[in-house]
Amino acid sequence: MVKKSKTKKFFIGVFYFFTLSSLLIILISSLLFIYFAKDLPRPERFMDIPVAEPTKIYDRTGEHVLYTIYGEERRTPVPLSEVSDNFIKALLAAEDYNFYNHFGIDFRGIARSALENIRMRDTVAGGSTISQQLIRSAFLTREKTYMRKTREIILTIELERRYSKDEILEFYLNQVPFGQNAYGVESAANTYFDKKAKDLSLAESAVLVSLLPSPSMLSPFGENADELMRRKDVLLNRMKEVGFITETEKEEAKEEVIDFSNFSNYLQAPHFIMHIKGYLENKYGEDFLKEKGLNIYTTIDFDMQKEAEEIIKAGAKNNTQYNAHNASLVAIDPNTGEILAMVGSADYFKEPYPSGCVPGSSCLFEPYTNTAMSNRQPGSAFKPFAYAVAFEEGYDDKTTVIDEKTNFGTVRDPYIPRNYDGRFRGEVTLRESLAQSLNIPSVKVLKAVGVENVINKVHNMGITTLKRGADFYGLPLVLGGGDVKLLEITSAYGTFSTGGYHTPTLSISKITDNKGEIIEKNENTPRRVLSSSAANLINDILSDDEARSPMFGAESPLHFKDHNVSVKTGTTQEFRDGWTIGYTPDIVVGVWAGNNNNMSMTGGESMIVAAPIWRMFMESFLN
Repeated sequence: MVKKSKTKKFFIGVFYFFTLSSLLIILISSLLFIYFAKDLPRPERFMDIPVAEPTKIYDRTGEHVLYTIYGEERRTPVPLSEVSDNFIKALLAAEDYNFYNHFGIDFRGIARSALENIRMRDTVAGGSTISQQLIRSAFLTREKTYMRKTREIILTIELERRYSKDEILEFYLNQVPFGQNAYGVESAANTYFDKKAKDLSLAESAVLVSLLPSPSMLSPFGENADELMRRKDVLLNRMKEVGFITETEKEEAKEEVIDFSNFSNYLQAPHFIMHIKGYLENKYGEDFLKEKGLNIYTTIDFDMQKEAEEIIKAGAKNNTQYNAHNASLVAIDPNTGEILAMVGSADYFKEPYPSGCVPGSSCLFEPYTNTAMSNRQPGSAFKPFAYAVAFEEGYDDKTTVIDEKTNFGTVRDPYIPRNYDGRFRGEVTLRESLAQSLNIPSVKVLKAVGVENVINKVHNMGITTLKRGADFYGLPLVLGGGDVKLLEITSAYGTFSTGGYHTPTLSISKITDNKGEIIEKNENTPRRVLSSSAANLINDILSDDEARSPMFGAESPLHFKDHNVSVKTGTTQEFRDGWTIGYTPDIVVGVWAGNNNNMSMTGGESMIVAAPIWRMFMESFLN
């Protein structure tokens, strides 16, 4: 009995010892947990971490992103359902194969990863779990101390307790950096491949995941691109070994040609976008645009814009034979004022010409300068405005004027303009004069109606230049003696198209915030600035092929057999600028051709350098 009692006491003692020891361990662990966690941010605040959302600029349909304005971090959050399975599999294979089975800390995974990396002689699997990496990047520093590691473990366990695995993975996918200021898989997919994360192929996914250990060093645009491709293949091998892909899928992905994006893919309709960006920054501020996730819906017709860019590029290339190295085009809906296309130079992404030239002074071609918004002299393209005022004042197309040598100045200060062909035609009607772009009769028309009246009229029609007064410009104004912008004079021609109503140009239809709420909506209200009779008479004259044929020839590039198109050309002195502006009731298109530094073209009058470009674009629209 005594022996039994001692044995029983011994086991009771052992029981109490282990119980008390366990309680002490739990107490100490709890105290340590409290101590280390007291100043840590709580994982439940994860959704409260401010994430700067970029502003996106779209075409008129909202289907094409023309440009994205990022802050220091280019980030576009997406739900897990909008991420390709290819990418998720590649990420798990490389970073956390056991992600859906552990509680945040995977001790077996750490050992397995170490052995795997030794066996493969490469870093194909990470030691830390995705949950740990997320906590580390979101809340902690990268210092390698026991204190930081302890805090990391505590927060990771809390994170796993409060969120589902899918939520944690989604947090991670939108947080992790991929280089090139791209944070999150959606931004990375757009930056490197110009596509959405849901559309990533297996090979593309392996490339992006292979970037994660060292995005800067492994950049596909840098000197270690070959190393990135090698790591991509190593990761594909890993994915096959863990059963995520088949042997066939692995080999096909290895053979896939990776087509990386380039800068031009990030910036569509570049001159138009820079025009828009300036407006937005002035109104909303640069920081606001980089952080608040605005959606800017512009008026640009994406397909029309692309067509215009190709036509301008080809036209400018052809014009080099006339020593004309640049060109620009705008297309506007005259009824709404919406800018449908804007091409500010022959190629925004091309180097200036000639090599080594100084932009603003010595360059024949400047890529970034938006010549659609530059001040240039319009030549005879200005004439219709003087005739429009004359028609409002009671003249008509049958009114006659004498085309003869005339000195509009004084004996000491003569002004004796001449016609393009050097001939005098005697008595001509205003229809003939405008259709054939005769200079002397046009100066007489301007003198009759008054320079100031014409300046006031064109201001009402949308031209904001010509601010120096009638005395400064004088009678040469009608021959293009005052600077205008291609966009504005094209818009002014739209006033003829609409029967005398001017609609200001419009580049943005609406702006919404990141929740879809409208914060700006733009709608134009047409305003009558010209009588319908005057506008319609201008339209009729500028579409009269018979009336202009003595100067331009019958069925010239300005004439469309099956469509009623009104059009006017303009060439400045010494062939520095060539213009063609024409329209239908549905569209008005303006083209400029020449050189940025004002160097003369070689015989490059408008019918040679501008009209063919205009014709090609109008044909694409009408057909």
